[in-house]
Amino acid sequence: MISADPPQIQPTITFDLKAYLRERQALVEQALEAAIPVAYPEKIYEAMRYSLMAGGKRLRPILCLATCELMGGTVEMAMPTACALEMIHTMSLIHDDLPAMDNDDYRRGKPTNHKVYGEDIAILAGDGLLAYAFEHVVEQTKNVPAESLLKIVARLGHAVAATGLVGGQVVDLECEGRSDIDLETLHFIHSHKTGALLEASVVCGALLAGAEDADVVRLSRYAANIGLAFQIVDDILDITSTRDVLGKTVGKDVAAQKMTYPRLWGLEKSRQEAERLVAEAKAELAVYGVGAIPLQAIADYITSRSH
Repeated sequence: MISADPPQIQPTITFDLKAYLRERQALVEQALEAAIPVAYPEKIYEAMRYSLMAGGKRLRPILCLATCELMGGTVEMAMPTACALEMIHTMSLIHDDLPAMDNDDYRRGKPTNHKVYGEDIAILAGDGLLAYAFEHVVEQTKNVPAESLLKIVARLGHAVAATGLVGGQVVDLECEGRSDIDLETLHFIHSHKTGALLEASVVCGALLAGAEDADVVRLSRYAANIGLAFQIVDDILDITSTRDVLGKTVGKDVAAQKMTYPRLWGLEKSRQEAERLVAEAKAELAVYGVGAIPLQAIADYITSRSH
């Protein structure tokens, strides 16, 4: 009797997410540092750089770089778009912190932009970053067809406009203090206010590398799931964390009587839902094998992060 071949032992692939994020964060910081030098009038450039260079996870740029590489592109071709995503994200934080919006005093562990430069300059700093983001993509991207750059610009615009974070912010403001907000409305707010730019980060990385439509759709689903999970965890941390850990004011959602996922579901169900979304996101990447390990690990990081 011929014995069957022994089962093949699959090698264990270890991936150091902390080292990966640290390395990519350093690359992004270096590119951002060079992107906006100080010129005349110095005050506006200093205000733009104050918030842009204030630290942060740089999650959106890193997602863009990782997705571009997964689809066969390079860090070099994706870096201008990665920087643009961080400029847009920083704009949204500056404006979100204004007294007319969320009225926050701290961001990334530092006084918010308007606390340092005044509301007028803070508004203009956000405007400057938003406009410059689009210029930076077009002027600095190399070895990418113009047709692809058009898709990138359109995708970024869609993520920012009333179809994206602006629309989500409007509904969020309208719902403040109300207790009758349903799950559909809450999903709308966060899939637009938070999720749209996270999704654009992933999709733009894919488009830069010339990904096929089927891949763009699959990666969009991955990004939509991690975007919603990210917001659920943000809501949880607003209740459970501290200002020193989170780098911004905590408890402000409760104080503003905002509808959040923990308020709607409770903390335990919110955590379970975030974990479910991350599992679904990771399942979308299974087809890519080991190449998707960085994106898989980033999905896990979203639910395990402390800030």
